[in-house]
Amino acid sequence: MFTEAQLYSPVTKGADGDVTVHLSDEHPGVHDPVYRARRNAIAAMALEYHPGARVPHIDYTAEEQQVWRIVSAELARKRERYACAEVITAAERLGLPSDHIPQLDEVTAKLMPLTGFRYAPAAGLVPLREFFGSFADRTFHSTQYIRHHSAPLYTPEPDAVHEILGHANQLASPRFASVYETVGAAVARLETDRALKFLADVFWFSMEFGVLREHGEVRCYGAGLLSSFGEIEEFRQAELRPLDIHAMGTISYDITHYQPILYCAESVGEIEDVVGGFFETMTDETVERLMAVKPT
Repeated sequence: MFTEAQLYSPVTKGADGDVTVHLSDEHPGVHDPVYRARRNAIAAMALEYHPGARVPHIDYTAEEQQVWRIVSAELARKRERYACAEVITAAERLGLPSDHIPQLDEVTAKLMPLTGFRYAPAAGLVPLREFFGSFADRTFHSTQYIRHHSAPLYTPEPDAVHEILGHANQLASPRFASVYETVGAAVARLETDRALKFLADVFWFSMEFGVLREHGEVRCYGAGLLSSFGEIEEFRQAELRPLDIHAMGTISYDITHYQPILYCAESVGEIEDVVGGFFETMTDETVERLMAVKPT
């Protein structure tokens, strides 16, 4: 099962008020004291944020801006080759900058006229109920830090590249943004952690790692694929299965490797009907009934 906490470096605040981001031993920046101090400072600003307040402005360094330029250029080329038309068109309308890291309020200013979504800062992991529930208000919680400069095309955790080049380009599509909103509305109806976990897993295999067939090719629409330099070229090697809500919500999988099984839609319309339709009607009872069904 998907454990979202594994994706993020834990953030703690000590009794003295100092904020610490705990990087894993395998993280590219774990032995870089400058990078670690930078991560702590950015996380501290996010923790101080309250809804309605000014979104923290990050004074990105020249090194961080260079990482963005490298990744933005590479992912733009791969998006044209591997993404579905709905995402490509949305990205063109959104027009994210490739020469600098956009501040979150800059992303919001571009998104709002298109789909009404706005970005709010996050220090790291946001509790599932808060993260998914905020979609009902068309709010997306986003990290603001950038991956380590030694590995610009790799990150072991979601960073601003994933949150912006992945999710914002997806959220610029009114059709996909509407699916997000149904997720938020579903969270308000759910009471059990079991149902919330099921929702998160279906979201993972659709809006994060979803693919579809288009003009005889398999193309991606999931934000996790759109923002991964490596996996966006490998997803066509995965075993492709038809959309299946029961399977998507119950399959066991490893988030540290490329996904060997993906669920492929025949069109954006099928994503709206099957995935969006499930989120529109799901309840705790719906999930209990689905989880009682033995896999075929």
